[in-house]
Amino acid sequence: MTEMVYGTVSVRDSEPVLPKWWRTVDIWTLSCILLLCGIGLLLGLAASPPLAERNNLQPFYYVQRQAFFGGLALTAMFVTSLLSPVLVRRLAVIGFVGAFVALALLPFFGTDFGKGAMRWYSLGFASVQPSEFLKPLFVVVVAWMMAASQEINGPPGTLWSFVLAVVIVLMLALQPDFGQACLVLFGWGVMYFVAGAPMLLLLGMAGAVVFFGTVAYENSEHFARRIDGFLNPEVDPTTQLGYATNAIQEGGFFGVGVGEGQVKWSLPDAHTDFIIAVAAEEYGLVLVLCILAIYAAIVVRSLIRLMRERDPFIRLAGTGLACMFGVQAMINMGVAVRLLPAKGMTLPFVSYGGSSLIAGGIAVGMLLAFTRVRPQGEIGDILRGRSR
Repeated sequence: MTEMVYGTVSVRDSEPVLPKWWRTVDIWTLSCILLLCGIGLLLGLAASPPLAERNNLQPFYYVQRQAFFGGLALTAMFVTSLLSPVLVRRLAVIGFVGAFVALALLPFFGTDFGKGAMRWYSLGFASVQPSEFLKPLFVVVVAWMMAASQEINGPPGTLWSFVLAVVIVLMLALQPDFGQACLVLFGWGVMYFVAGAPMLLLLGMAGAVVFFGTVAYENSEHFARRIDGFLNPEVDPTTQLGYATNAIQEGGFFGVGVGEGQVKWSLPDAHTDFIIAVAAEEYGLVLVLCILAIYAAIVVRSLIRLMRERDPFIRLAGTGLACMFGVQAMINMGVAVRLLPAKGMTLPFVSYGGSSLIAGGIAVGMLLAFTRVRPQGEIGDILRGRSR
């Protein structure tokens, strides 16, 4: 009876897993992710050799590591996208507990690698940043709580999720990592908005963010230094922002030419936080606009597919993952062009970084799992049925 009312998508139970996955997954989003990985390797070839030379390593040492971690990220994305939403939720809850404990233990066992922020665990051969893995898992857990609160006699999941978000934001701020803290709070706010939050409450939360930002500015030298550097109308040409700004200006529309850029010799983070400056200098505005279009396509296509979804948990989790993915890219590129203060945030699938790449693969894999076509009536079918 349910199928007669709401309609279904035909699925053959005996169909092999891979053909079924290929038929139901969003091929356009998958293609965009593969393009980003290719662009990341291309820019890594340009940006990382100077760093390898300074560290007395092989010229393509960091490119090889990026290819390795990129392969792991794509594998994680593929495996995760094969899972059902229920299994994604269960595994995300388990993973979230582990990532949360790892984040809590950072002050005792973590390292800052001389960057002034305790964000990593050093494993000798590599490093792990727990906050990168925590973000997508947090989104799924919060979506589960909010969806449960919408059920009749359901638990106060929205309140629980808010308390959880505040705890994580405080833990990140103490590192300090205000960029990731803002991203976590943004993800929670987007999902709460989609779940039907009152506008007055959201405005109140925005005011609270401004208040606590002021407190952080007055009490954190790390935070104040970045804000002062952003607000200063004159850019010091010897700072990272100064080098990045000059590189973007030199690149123009078509760039100075492949391998001809100079910013990679000056920026210590040219292969991570400021990779877009390398792209703008060597390939020009054309490549930057292409990268922007790819990120926009991933977010827009995901949101369009989620608009047809009936399950509130899938809608909330998918929206949170898509919006957080897009905003992280906006923050990274916004810092490079001085639209935002420095955040120390990578460009998803383009910047070098094992934790960022693998966590990004898991996040997009969950997003692909949530946006797959499933044997259920879409929300539009319900609305049309009610109008008859």
